[in-house]
Amino acid sequence: MASVSGEAIENIPVPTFEQALQGRATGVFIESNNGKLGQGIKVRVRGASSVTASNQPLYVVDGIPITSQSQADSDSETNPLADINFNDVASIEILKDASAAAIYGSRASNGVVLITTKRGKEGRTNFKLNAYTGFNEPTNRREFLSTEEYVELFTEAALNSEFDLDREYIEGQFTRYGAGNEASWLVPGAEEYVNTNWQDEVFQRGAISQIDLSASGGSEKTTFYASGSYSDQNGLIKTNQFTRISGRLNLDHQATDKLKFGLNFNLARSKNNRVPNDNAFSTPLQIIALPPMTPPVDPRTGELSGNYTLYYNPLLNFAHSSNVATVLRNISNLYATYEIAPSLSFRTEYGIDLLTQNEEQYFGQETARNSSAPNGLGFNRWVQVANYTTNNFFQYTKSFAEIHNIDAVFGMSYQQSTTDATEVEGREFPSNAYRQIVSAADITGGESTESGFSFLSYFAQANYKLRDRYLFSVSGRVDGSSRFGANNRYGFFPAASAGWILTEEAFMNDSELLSFLKLRASYGLTGNAEILDAGLINNFAALGLYTGEGGYAGVPGQRPTQIANPDLRWEQTAQFDIGIDFGLFDDRLTGEIDYYNKDTRDLLLNVNIPATTGFESQLQNVGRLQNSGFEFALYSQNTTGDFQWSTNFNFARNINQITDLQGQVIEGGFVNRAVEGEPIGVFFAPEYAGVDPANGDALYYLNTENADGSLNRETTNNVNLAQRVVIGNPNPDFIGGITNDFAYMGFELNVFFQGVFGNEIYNGGGKFQSANADYFDNQTRDQLRRWQNPGDITDVPQARLFGGNGTAESSRYVQDGSYVRLKTVTLGYNFPVSLLERLNLTSLKVYASGQNLLTFTDYTGWDPEVNTDYLAGNISQGNDFYSAPQARTITFGVNLGF
Repeated sequence: MASVSGEAIENIPVPTFEQALQGRATGVFIESNNGKLGQGIKVRVRGASSVTASNQPLYVVDGIPITSQSQADSDSETNPLADINFNDVASIEILKDASAAAIYGSRASNGVVLITTKRGKEGRTNFKLNAYTGFNEPTNRREFLSTEEYVELFTEAALNSEFDLDREYIEGQFTRYGAGNEASWLVPGAEEYVNTNWQDEVFQRGAISQIDLSASGGSEKTTFYASGSYSDQNGLIKTNQFTRISGRLNLDHQATDKLKFGLNFNLARSKNNRVPNDNAFSTPLQIIALPPMTPPVDPRTGELSGNYTLYYNPLLNFAHSSNVATVLRNISNLYATYEIAPSLSFRTEYGIDLLTQNEEQYFGQETARNSSAPNGLGFNRWVQVANYTTNNFFQYTKSFAEIHNIDAVFGMSYQQSTTDATEVEGREFPSNAYRQIVSAADITGGESTESGFSFLSYFAQANYKLRDRYLFSVSGRVDGSSRFGANNRYGFFPAASAGWILTEEAFMNDSELLSFLKLRASYGLTGNAEILDAGLINNFAALGLYTGEGGYAGVPGQRPTQIANPDLRWEQTAQFDIGIDFGLFDDRLTGEIDYYNKDTRDLLLNVNIPATTGFESQLQNVGRLQNSGFEFALYSQNTTGDFQWSTNFNFARNINQITDLQGQVIEGGFVNRAVEGEPIGVFFAPEYAGVDPANGDALYYLNTENADGSLNRETTNNVNLAQRVVIGNPNPDFIGGITNDFAYMGFELNVFFQGVFGNEIYNGGGKFQSANADYFDNQTRDQLRRWQNPGDITDVPQARLFGGNGTAESSRYVQDGSYVRLKTVTLGYNFPVSLLERLNLTSLKVYASGQNLLTFTDYTGWDPEVNTDYLAGNISQGNDFYSAPQARTITFGVNLGF
C-alpha cells in the first residue's frame, strides 16, 4: 500500500484531498479535469481495470464505504469527496495489490483508499488553530491574435477562399464584429480602436481562505477529537466559488475492562457556484473565439450584448444567470468492541453517509436560453443518497511459544444505498429578481426517480508470523450484489501473500550495509461492480426492465426497455505482485520496488443480439484487459543534526492493454477508442503529414495497406482517403514525484515536484482556435506561420476562409502532454520554546506556501493536466476543449497550539 500522513497534506489550498495526494502516492495517477472548483477528479490505482464500469477506487472513511460518484445532472461532474475536510485526516492508505485490498474483495479491483480521521489522546485538552489566506490565478495564459494580426490573417484567408470573397466582404465582417464601428479595427492606435484580450474578461485573481479550530484530549477512559472548519475559495474564473463549513466529533470511551465504544460524527455543508461545462458557448473560455475587435460592452448602449458578437457572449451568463449546487453531508458511524476472551474480541460498526444535493439554475432573458425562454428559465434538482453500512466481525490475536503469532478476523458486512431525485423546470419569470420556480408562469418539465443497490458480504483473513521473519496471509471474501443476475449474484474473491524478512536471519547479522531487507509476493482475485455515471452498468443491469413512459395521446402505457441477463456477473481482476522492501545505513535510506500484473476478465460490455428479441444489444460479460508495471519508492535522511534534509521520491510505470473485446470497437470522446491490442482510450484518426510546400494544402498519410502488408506512406490532400490509425495514447508511461524537506533553527522548507510523462493530449478545440483562419474564431498566434508562397516550409496550411484546409480531426491536434510541475513550496518558521512558554502556547508556526508555481511542458494549451469535463467515461480521456487551467495559489498562514 501507499501511505500518506495527514500532516503531509495539511493546509494545502485545494478543495479535495485527492488533489493534495497528487504525486505523493506511488503508482496512483491523479488528474483534475480542469481548473474549475469542485469538479470531478480522475484517480487510477495501477491503471484502468474496466472499459464501462467505474475505474475509481473505493473510498472508506473510518471503516465505512462512502458515496464518491458525481450526483450532478450534467456531464460536468461534481465531486462528493470535496465535502471532506482533509485537515481532519490522520492518515490515508491506498491499498494497491490484491492481498492488501482483498478484505474488500468485490469492491477492490480499482484499489481502496482508507481514510482515518484524527482521534484524541489521554491527557490535557490541546487546542489547535490553523488559518491561512491568499489568492490564486491561472497557471498559464495563451497568446491569441491581436486586432491588427487578426485583420491581416483573415483578409488573406478571405482572398484565398475558393468562394470568391473580396476585400469588401471581409472588411464588412470586421465592422460587424466591431459593433458596427469601422474604427474599431481600421486604424491601430485610434481612440475607438478595440483590441480585446478576452481571457482578461473571464480570468480573475481569486481570494482563498480557510480556518480550522480543533480540540483533543481526554481522560483514562474517554478521549475525544472535535473540530470546526470554514473554507472559502474564489476560483480563477469569475463567479466560480466553493465554500465549505464542517464540524467533526470523534469520541472513544472505555466503558469497562472489556467494552469500548465510540462514534465518529461529521457534518458538512458545501456550496459551489458553478460555471457551464466546456462544450457550451456560454462556458467561460470559449469566449476566446470572439474576434479581438469586438468590445465586451456595446459602446452604443453601454450594456452587455450578444447582438454583434460572433458567438454568444459568455459575459451575459456572468451577469444574468446562476448555477449553484448546495450539498449537506453527514458521514458518521458508531462502533463497539467487546473482549470475549484475552485473545478474542468482537467489533460491530454501523455507519451512515447521507448526501443531499440541491442544484438551482437560473438563466435570465438576456442569456443564451432566451430563444426558448424569452422571459427566463429556471431549473431545480434535488437528490438524496442514503448509504447505510454495518460491519460485524471477530478478531483473534495470539502468540505461541514466543515464535508464532496469529492475527485473524472473520465477519460480515452489509451495505444498502438508495438514491432519490426530483427535478422541475419552469419558464417565463416576471424579472431576474425572481429566480425560484414558484415564480415561473409556465412549469414546462419535471420528473422523479428512485434507485438503489445492496451488498451482502462474508469475509475472513488470517495472518501468521513465524520467528518475526516468515510472514503468511490468506483471505477470502464472498460478496453478493443486487446488481447482478440471479444465477451469479455471489462471487468468491480469495488472496494469499508471503513475506520473508532476510535481515532477521543469522547469516545477515553481520551486514553493515543492509539494515532491513524483505521479500514479498502476493496473488489474489478482486471484483468490480461500481457504476460509471455515464456507463452501461446501472443498479438493475441484469433485469428485464419496463418503463411507464409509454403513454400516447393521454392514454397510459408501458414498454420494455432492457432484456434480462440472469447470468450477468462481476468483473474480476487477478493480480500478482512481487516486491522488495529495503533499508540501508541504519535505515537512513529506505525504499521499495514492486512489479505487478493485473488481468481483468468478464468485462461488462453491450453485445449485439438478434433483433428478433426486440432489442439490439444485451449487457454481457465478455472481454479482457491487462495492466502491468513497476513501482519504485525511496526515502533518504540525507543529513541530521541542526541542519536536517530528507528526500522522498516515487516513480511508477503502468502499461495498459485491451486484450479481448470480441472484435468490438467502442468509440468515445473526439477521437478516442477502445480497441483490441491497444491501451484504453487511444486516439484514432487520420495522420497529419504537414503542408504541401507547392500549394499550401494540408496533407495526410494514406496509411492504406500494401499487398505485402506494409503501410502506404504516400500522402493525400483528401482526408477522406486517409485511413484512421492510432495517433496517440492519453495514458502516461511514467508518473512520479519528489519531495525535499529541510529544517534548520526553527525554519522548515518543503519543496515538492510532481511529474507525468509519455501521454498525449488531443486538443478538440484546435480545429476552431488553431485552424489557419478557417472560420472567424480568433486564432492562436502560431497560425501566423501559415504557408504563403510556393516553397514555404511550415506545418500550418494556407489560410483559406471556409476552406477546411487541415481542420479535420487528425494528429495535427495531438501534442505531447508530459509535464513537470513545481507542485508545492512551503516555507515556515516554528517559534522557539522559550517564547512559547512566555505566551502560554504549545506551538506557533507561520508559513507561506505556493501551489502550482511552475509548469515545465511542451504542451501549448492552457494546461497539460486536462480532461474536458463534458466528455464522460473511461474511454474519453486526454481531451482538451476550452478547458480552464489549474490555479497557481499563494497562501500565508499560521498554526497555533495552546
